[in-house]
Order: sequence, then structure tokens, then C-alpha cells
Amino acid sequence: MTPDAPRPEYQRRRPKRGEEGSGVTRTMTDVGLFGPDSMVWRIHASPASLIGGLRGLLIQALNPVAMAAVSQHSNYRDDPWGRLMRTSEYLTVTTFGDTRAAQEAATRLRAIHRRISGVDPVTGRAYRADDPDLLLWVHNIEVHSFLAGYRAYGGRVSDADADRYVEEMVRHAELVGLQAEDAPHNFAELDAYVTSRTELALTPAAREGMSYILAPPLPLALKPLWSIPAFAAIAILPEDIRDLYGIPWFKPATPFVRTSTSALLRSLRLLVPPPPPVREALARAERLAA
Repeated sequence: MTPDAPRPEYQRRRPKRGEEGSGVTRTMTDVGLFGPDSMVWRIHASPASLIGGLRGLLIQALNPVAMAAVSQHSNYRDDPWGRLMRTSEYLTVTTFGDTRAAQEAATRLRAIHRRISGVDPVTGRAYRADDPDLLLWVHNIEVHSFLAGYRAYGGRVSDADADRYVEEMVRHAELVGLQAEDAPHNFAELDAYVTSRTELALTPAAREGMSYILAPPLPLALKPLWSIPAFAAIAILPEDIRDLYGIPWFKPATPFVRTSTSALLRSLRLLVPPPPPVREALARAERLAA
């Protein structure tokens, strides 16, 4: 993620005619930026999105500059649950909210990013939170991880549907300030970006972040509950990422974790209604379709 690194081929592609500004202003109905038939709604409405999100946070933390920005400008140490809830709320609003709500949430986020800058004490590199390279890193790891979490624990996804999900999530990239042509438009492009990263490192900030992600402060009685998504996230981490963290993993346990976690999530979907924002989005879509 060095400033003078060559841009991937997909980043040199120009948008097709009519695509400029797509995703934020083209929405024709009030189902929001995606709608009930989208892969984004399908994947992000699943409880497996929590597991994918944890996977994404663990990988993102290994980028020294990205983690320095979080460590120096976030209050996750004092309020880890508040930080997690704010991130979750942003994703929920931009995914399931109406178009105006999504745009307003993105405007607030971009304003916050413009105020964040500093120097990474490990690499000595200056950073800005609105740096396109940092935004692209966060976006790509996020998309890759949500898809990995759903494929492992939520349901089957064809290659065509994986491409459709990546293409739809370009709108999320635009919301944070990226250009549409800067983000991957299919899974092959996304996977090539994620698997080609070589600048990852376990900095002190990343090690501290890992402890908050895998073992956040909880009452003793609730700790076993958090271990379920935590272990599930570790199971779908790339092996080199687990090695960087020094997380021991018994590979034959992976099928058991996947099977048991998938069964648990299926039960949750049957017994527990979707979160209110998802129910409201579905009701809004039904009214518009009537």
C-alpha cells in the first residue's frame, strides 16, 4: 500500500458511459441503494455477517498504517462495544436504509475521515483517513470477508452471485469517497487484491486490537457466547493471517466449526426475527412493490 505502488489493472479502467457517479444518485425507488433482490441484502441480513465482520477486522488490523489510524483516533479501548455498534449502524443504514439516510450517513463518515491524520510509529509513514489507498484496503477486506463469512456459514453462493455482490458493493466504495473505477467489480479482481498484499505486520497496535476483537470485555457468563463467532472467524482466516497473529489452529477442527456454526445460525434465523432495520427495509420494499 505504498503511495508509489503500481495500481492494479482494474484501477486503471475508466467507467463506462453513464456510470459516472453511479451508486449514490441513480437510485430510482426508496428501497435504498440495493433493494430486496440484491446480493448485498441477502448476505448482510444473515447472522453470518458478524463472523465475516470479525474476520475483516482481524485482517485490516495487520495493515500498520490503517491500524495506527484506529489506535490513535478511536476510543475502542474505552468503549469497544460502542465502537462496534457505530460501525454496525453505519453498515446497516447504508445497506438497508433509504437512499437519503444512506447518503447522510456517508456524508458524516467522510467528514470524520477528513479530520483524521497522523504518523504511524512503526513505519514512520504519514497517513490520512481519507487516503484512497487506505479506503480501498478497508473496503476490499470488508467485502472479501463478508462474502467469506456467508459462504462458510450462511449459504451457498455461485461464482456469478459472488461477482454480483462485489459489483453491488462498489456503491459502498463510492459512499466513502472512492471512485467506482478504483474498486474491484468482480470476485477475481477482489481476490487478487486481497491475496497479493505483502505489507502486513503484527504491530503492537494490531496485537492489542486482536485481543479486543477475540476477547472483548464481557461479564464472565457471556464470554462463552462470544467465543462462538470468534472461533468461527478464526476458522475462515487465511492461514498466513493466522500465522502472523501466532494463533494456533487444529486444521481438522475446521469442518466441525463450520458445520456446527452453520447449524446454529440456521436455528437463529428460524427462532429470532431479523433486526428492526432489516424488517423495516423489507416492509418498505413490500409497500413500494404493492
